[in-house]
Amino acid sequence: MSSLRTTPAPVVKGTSPPGPGSLTPVQRRLGRDWRLAVLFLAPTAVLVGVLVLVPIVQSMITSTTVRHGAQSVFVGFDNYRALLDDRQFRTGVVNSFVFTAYAEVFKVVLGLAAALLLHRLRRGRALITGLLLVPWVVPTVVTAFSWRALLDPIFGSVNTLLTDSGIGSLLASLHLVDSWPAGWLSDPSLAMPSVILVNVWKGVPFFTVCFLAGLKSIPTELYEAATIDGASTWQQFRHVTLPGLRHVITVTVTLSSIWTFNNFDLIWLLTQGGPGDVTAPYVLVAYSKAILQLQYGAGAAVTLVMLPIIAGLVFVLVRLLREDSGNRPPRWTGPTRRALPWVITVLVTGLLFWASPEIFWKAALVLAVILLVAALVTRLSKVGTGLALAGLLVFVLGPMYWIFVTAFKSETQVVMRDNDLWPTPWTLEQFGALFTNQPFGRWYLNTITVSAASTAVALICAALGGYALARLRFRGAQGFTVTVLLTYVMPGALLFIPLYQLLIETRLTDSLWSLAITYPTFTLPFATWLLTGYFASIPVDLEEAALVDGSTRFQAFRRVVLPLAKPGLLAVALFTLTNAWNEFLFAFVFITKDEYKTLPVGMQSMIAGDVVPQGQLAAASLLVSIPVVVMYAFGQRFLTEGLTAGAVKG
Repeated sequence: MSSLRTTPAPVVKGTSPPGPGSLTPVQRRLGRDWRLAVLFLAPTAVLVGVLVLVPIVQSMITSTTVRHGAQSVFVGFDNYRALLDDRQFRTGVVNSFVFTAYAEVFKVVLGLAAALLLHRLRRGRALITGLLLVPWVVPTVVTAFSWRALLDPIFGSVNTLLTDSGIGSLLASLHLVDSWPAGWLSDPSLAMPSVILVNVWKGVPFFTVCFLAGLKSIPTELYEAATIDGASTWQQFRHVTLPGLRHVITVTVTLSSIWTFNNFDLIWLLTQGGPGDVTAPYVLVAYSKAILQLQYGAGAAVTLVMLPIIAGLVFVLVRLLREDSGNRPPRWTGPTRRALPWVITVLVTGLLFWASPEIFWKAALVLAVILLVAALVTRLSKVGTGLALAGLLVFVLGPMYWIFVTAFKSETQVVMRDNDLWPTPWTLEQFGALFTNQPFGRWYLNTITVSAASTAVALICAALGGYALARLRFRGAQGFTVTVLLTYVMPGALLFIPLYQLLIETRLTDSLWSLAITYPTFTLPFATWLLTGYFASIPVDLEEAALVDGSTRFQAFRRVVLPLAKPGLLAVALFTLTNAWNEFLFAFVFITKDEYKTLPVGMQSMIAGDVVPQGQLAAASLLVSIPVVVMYAFGQRFLTEGLTAGAVKG
C-alpha cells in the first residue's frame, strides 16, 4: 500500500537536484529535510510516544509487581508463572481463540458470497452496498442491545419467529439446541455461538466491501479467457477469483482477527462473559484482575502474555502491505506458498475441534448449509440472485428495523408484546421517558465534545505527520511509518491498564479530559497512515509550481496540498469521529460518574440487573445511530475517494 511508501521530496523545476556537495554533513547523515520533518512529525511522535509506546513499557514494568495496600512490590516473573495454574486465564485464552476463529471463517464465507452477489448486479449496487454497511456503522452498544433483546428467550422476536415457522422444532430435532424455546445468551451451550453470530453480523459488511473492491480489480480478460477455454463457473472461481482475491482476503482476515481477538465491548454488553465464564475472553480476565481486583500487575501480565500472538499477526500484516507496495518481494514462492494456507487451515481446524467439540459439528453443519445455498444461487437465474440478496438484507437490516419500530411503541405495547413488528399506535412516549428518567442529554453532549476534540487533534497531527512521511526526505521515514501502522493495530487491551494508572496519578479519571487525551491512541495512527498514502497520490508538479513562485514548503502544504487533499481529510474525519463516537472500553474503565459518561457507557448503565427498559434503549439506540448513518450517507463519496487513494493505490 502506498501508505508504507515514502515518496521523495519534490525538486523545484528549473533547478538541479541537490548533489552531495550541496548538503551539510548533518543533512547527509539525517536527510535533506530533517529539520522540517522534525517540526511536522513532532506532534504525532509526542502523542504516539506518550500515549502508546510509554504505556506499553510501563505495562511491562507493572507486570513484574504485586500491589500490597498502596504499595507495589517487585516480584519478578511471579505474575506470569501464576498464569500457568490460573483456570480463568486458560479459559479466557481458549474463548478468545474460539470466538475469533469461528467468526473469521463465517465472515469470509458470507462476505465473499455477498460480494459475488453484488458484483453480478447491474443496477442498485451502490444502494444495496450502503444498506449492508449499516451494521458496521452503528455503534457496538446498539448492536449489543438489539441482539440481546431479539435473543431474549421469553420476549425475544427470534424465538417467536422460529417457533411460528416451525424452524425451532427442526433445530431441536437436529440437536442444534438442547431445548425449546432456546436461551441463546443464558444457555452455556448456546452463549458462545450466539456471541459469534452477532460478531459475524456486525463484521460481514466490512468483508463484503473489501472483497467487492477486490473483485472490481480483477481484469475481465481473465474471465473471458477462462470461458473460451471451457472453464466452468466453479473452475473460474477457483482459478481466477480466489487467486485474484488472495491478497485482499489475507489482509482483511489478518486485520479483522486482531480486532476480534481483542474484542471486549461486544461480549461484555451481551453476556459480561457469562454464563459462568463460557464467553469470557482474555481481555475480560485482564479487566477483572486489574480494575475490579486492583491487581494491576496480574492484569498487565495477562495482556502481555498475548502480545506474541498479536505481534505475529501484525508481522504478517506488515509483510503483506510491504509486498503489496513493491518494497519487498514475497519471502516464500512456489509450492511452499501454495501449501501454507492449507497447513494453516488444517492446524486451525484441529485446534477448534480440540477446544470446542460441542460447537465444532454445529458450525460445520451451518457452514455446509451456507455453502450449499451459495452453490445453488450461482446456478439460478436473476430471480435466485434476487431472493438471495433479499435474504441477506433481511438478516442485515432486521435488527435495525426492530430498533426503529420499538422506539415508537408505547410502554404498554412493549410489555404486552402486542403487534411486535409494528407500533400500534405510533408514539414518542419512549423518547420522553428517556430524557426524563436518564441524563441522556448530558451523555449526548459529552460524546459530541469528546469526539470533536479527539477528531480535531487527530486531524491536525495526522495532516502534518502524513505530509512529512509522504513528501519529505529524511532518515527513518520508513521506520516511523511502520511504527504508526503498528500502533494503529495495537489493541486497547494492552493500553487501558497503564493508561488507567497514568490517569489516576494525574487525577484525570472521571473527567472528559481522560477521554479526550486517550482517544488519539486509536484515531491518530490510522489517520496518519491513511493521509500518508493520500498525500503521496497527489501529483508533485502542483507543489513544485508553488515552490518556484517563492512559497515556502509550509505555505505550499497549506495553500496547495491541503485543498487537494480534502477527500482524504474528510475520510479521516469521518473515521476518527465515528470511532470516538462508538468507543466503549476506555470510557467504561475511566469514567464512573453519570455526569461524565458517554453514550455507549450511559446506555449500558440503563440496564439494572434483569430490568431492561427496552423501549427507552431502542429510542436511545436510534438517536445514537442516526448521526453516524447520516454522516456516512453524505460522506460516502469522499470516503470512497479518500480510501481508494490513501489505502489502496500503489
